[in-house]
Amino acid sequence: MAKTSQHPAGERDPLLPSSAAAASPPPYLDPHPADSYAVLLVPVRRRLRRGGRCVGPGIAALFLLALAGFLLWPADPDVSLARLRLAHVSVAARPAVAVTISAALKVRVRNPDFFALDYSRLDVDIGYRGARLGRVTSGGGRVRARAVSYVDADLQLDGIRVVKDAIYLLEDLARGSVPFDAVVEVAGHLHLFLLSVPVKGRISCVVHVNPHNQTIVHQDCYPE
Repeated sequence: MAKTSQHPAGERDPLLPSSAAAASPPPYLDPHPADSYAVLLVPVRRRLRRGGRCVGPGIAALFLLALAGFLLWPADPDVSLARLRLAHVSVAARPAVAVTISAALKVRVRNPDFFALDYSRLDVDIGYRGARLGRVTSGGGRVRARAVSYVDADLQLDGIRVVKDAIYLLEDLARGSVPFDAVVEVAGHLHLFLLSVPVKGRISCVVHVNPHNQTIVHQDCYPE
């Protein structure tokens, strides 16, 4: 007679999964359903656009400020020798080497600023080989904003003795070309709102004069 073995009520076949094991999902599957995910989009481009909108006006404001400073910043007046008319020039060798010069100058003063220029004086220095022979000073005046004004100055030097370079002066006289130095300087103030800014314009010229026929051979001018 065959015997049948019976398992206790609490024991089951180990080959069959239990109900708890069958109910739990496999470990490689996500226990959360797919519809529980939320997608968060960060508006990075919008932030960059807002930043660009803020930077753009700032750069434009800085550019306009720099442009205004460049245009309104005080600049020295431009000085040039418009005309030099020689009336008389002579060189005396006895009893001492001396020079006599009589000339009329017309100086052109240009104000490049956006404010009026009040100049107190206009000085013209005449020299020979770096040594000053004399100076003529003209009165002051006013040059309107971004305008041009002409100033007349009469130069008169009577018997100015030349001691240091007397030999060179006699040699230049024999060649018929005596180089004289002319330095024109304009000093004044530029009124910028409530400020008074000092400005100065200066030009140097070398004028070659022929004392024999009382003419100007040539002249070279350059601003300083």
